[in-house]
Amino acid sequence: MIWEALGSASLGLALALVASRRFPERLPDRRLVLATGPVAALVGGLISHTVFGAGHVPVALCVALGVSAALLSLLLRDAPGRRQWRRDTLRTTPAPRSVEPGLVESGLGRQAPARPSA
Repeated sequence: MIWEALGSASLGLALALVASRRFPERLPDRRLVLATGPVAALVGGLISHTVFGAGHVPVALCVALGVSAALLSLLLRDAPGRRQWRRDTLRTTPAPRSVEPGLVESGLGRQAPARPSA
């Protein structure tokens, strides 16, 4: 159990070091990144050890690495100077198609009557 915890923490620290060197302008303070990586990996390793039990060390280390990567990705910000504005989805949605005249007469094109809520 202690080796799983140490392995998970060291994997998280290694991932945090790589992330802080690869994306220094997109991450907050380096101390926060270097603390988040090992703690997240340790939590992920302990949860996977609890779920899978003893004897599944590679699985526990993979889960620890995944949890650490997920939490470190939450710290990422947009790159400076590359801000992308989102389009308004309501304005870019095409207009609904008109219903064919034969469907309205047969009752297939009608909507159900509205029901009051609550």
